[in-house]
Amino acid sequence: MTYTAPVDFQMIEPLFPSLTGLPAKQLELAREVVPRATRIGLLDDVTDPKAHPQRKEIEAAGRAMEITIIPAEVRTSADIGSAYDALSARGAEVVVVEQSNMLVNARSQVAEAAGAKMLPTVYGYREHVEAGGLISYGVNLDWCFHRTAYYVDKILKGAKPSQLPLELPTNLQMVINLKTAKALKLDIPRALLDRADEVIE
Repeated sequence: MTYTAPVDFQMIEPLFPSLTGLPAKQLELAREVVPRATRIGLLDDVTDPKAHPQRKEIEAAGRAMEITIIPAEVRTSADIGSAYDALSARGAEVVVVEQSNMLVNARSQVAEAAGAKMLPTVYGYREHVEAGGLISYGVNLDWCFHRTAYYVDKILKGAKPSQLPLELPTNLQMVINLKTAKALKLDIPRALLDRADEVIE
């Protein structure tokens, strides 16, 4: 899904869930992209309540995989460039970006910073990859938008929000940008390409 106008993700926060287990899978994906990586960066939005459990899960998974996690904290989009500077200086070989409203709003800046430092980066939202990021694995936001419309319709027809069931996304997608991989001089493993739901060429 490509947006032709800016979308204010701060206004639609319920559409951006963080699923338990997904951050660890994104860390595993980072190791597939850079197989021998032992130092993996984490772009950590400390202002987003969803980000803290993601960081905890990634740090726990990193310990289990004997990977050093290098967090770089950001509070606004103005911090993104310096965060990537710090990740590069500290020897990060690949980066995971948290699922965060601010970071998906600033997806072009994140992609530019990652490209400038030649750091392969894994995301949770395909919108990052459409903006020039390398690879994403996460929820289908298009599905989230449609399900939100379903709930709005139910409420407008008289349903009480407290009586509606809580739904979590079940449709997880992997998207790979081969143009970005080429710019990073990175060969994406064939097994990874075969698993992708979409490859942008």
